[in-house]
Amino acid sequence: MLHVKETEKWRWIEIGAVGITGTMKYIFMDWLELRVFYIVAACLFWIIFIYIRDRRNNSILKQWGFRKMNFKESFSFLAPFALAAIAGVVWYGITFNTTFLNWHIIPIILFYPAWGIIQQFLILALVAGNLYALQSVRLSKLQIILLISVVFSLVHYPSFPLVVFTFFMELLFGLAYFKWRNLWSLGLYHGWVASLVIFFVLGRDLWSELWKIF
Repeated sequence: MLHVKETEKWRWIEIGAVGITGTMKYIFMDWLELRVFYIVAACLFWIIFIYIRDRRNNSILKQWGFRKMNFKESFSFLAPFALAAIAGVVWYGITFNTTFLNWHIIPIILFYPAWGIIQQFLILALVAGNLYALQSVRLSKLQIILLISVVFSLVHYPSFPLVVFTFFMELLFGLAYFKWRNLWSLGLYHGWVASLVIFFVLGRDLWSELWKIF
């Protein structure tokens, strides 16, 4: 019983830590406009956390979804969504003349998926996964998917288009996660789509923003 209580306590701590990370987004990204600083700091913090947890429990990575198993199935399931999203983003950029495509998008497409993996790890493995495993909370998978989709979309406020887009994206990602539990495919698609949204829709050059902080 004591072990169960300690496990429950730790799950709530992890959920709370994710909540704090999300709150910090409003402070560092929206208020102080330190976007790259926040992304780098959050990635470093959670990579260290993952490393420490893996050292203490060598099966935790597979439980979370850092595994090869079911990658192909999850990747294929999300492919139509990703292709449609990418086509829509490119169309928007061309139609509204917001494109400024240059070579900077190449390193962003290569590196931004790391941030996508971290985000999906936080919202799916630590929030959705822990909520589903908690004995003190009885929610169905569908209820949890709806809940985390709402939360994830609100993190992207005040951009209403992003709020709507990320809500439906996370609905699909949640379904894929609970069916195949593979974070790699989710993080890759998240990173690729987000990179194109930043360039074509938001008109931002993350690569230039990165070097401005040094």
